[in-house]
Amino acid sequence: MKKALFTIVLLASCLLLRAQKDSLMYTPEYLDTVNVKRATGINDYHMIGVNYGVTFSTVYFNPTKMGANFRFQPTYFSVMYTHYEKMFNYIPYFGITAGFSYSHSGVKFDTNPQTGYPLGYVDGATDMTIKTVEMPAMMQMHFDSGNMKVLADLGAYLGYRLSVERSGQWLDQEYTNAFRDYEYRFDYGLIGGAGLGFMFDPVEIHLNLLGRWSMSNLYEPDYYNEVFHPYNTYYYRYANPIDISVTIGVYIQLTKRTGKTTKQIKQQAREIVYGKAEND
Repeated sequence: MKKALFTIVLLASCLLLRAQKDSLMYTPEYLDTVNVKRATGINDYHMIGVNYGVTFSTVYFNPTKMGANFRFQPTYFSVMYTHYEKMFNYIPYFGITAGFSYSHSGVKFDTNPQTGYPLGYVDGATDMTIKTVEMPAMMQMHFDSGNMKVLADLGAYLGYRLSVERSGQWLDQEYTNAFRDYEYRFDYGLIGGAGLGFMFDPVEIHLNLLGRWSMSNLYEPDYYNEVFHPYNTYYYRYANPIDISVTIGVYIQLTKRTGKTTKQIKQQAREIVYGKAEND
């Protein structure tokens, strides 16, 4: 009985001393002596870069226009700003990227090998190139592994069609380099892609495959009624540009990249369980 009572008294004394120690540790005087350091966020950093590449362009027609094929466009250029930050302050795979780009849209119609005539055309044009400027904005997912990461982008863009160049044996030459009144100049649509990033801090090299689907028709859908069939008000023609770009980009990290590595994950777990060492 005496032994059990002694044990209870000893345990109570230990708990009382620990409580007094804790109360002393968190007094205002003690807190004033604490050296608080801002923890560096995993994958929270900024960068800016330039991309250059080529584009393969075509147009989706509805009703279907036979013979529409991809046209090779030699110049794609963009300047992009990217910011990575943990979603919900926990998931380190997301970021946003936005900027400006100069690109091309267009289409080329195949020729019937038997007749020598094109399989399709747009108001007499069998080959068409449109120069565009765009403002893309996308959410970017990135999965880091050492000095390499996998990228996936999805977003939208606003654009403007700067100029047009057309050719074709039935084309009205007045519109070789001019837009018609019923053709749209403003553009908008969806943009997305995937790629790889190679990191040599503070420089990154990105290889990307980028796709754009325009939701802005090339022309007023019912213009054909007014020009050719004024009594037919139910005939609509849609033409939405589709562009696929292959690019290489060089990015400069504006702030320090920490990366999401196995070592850092283990370090975070150790600090949660045991606390941070005083010499860190």
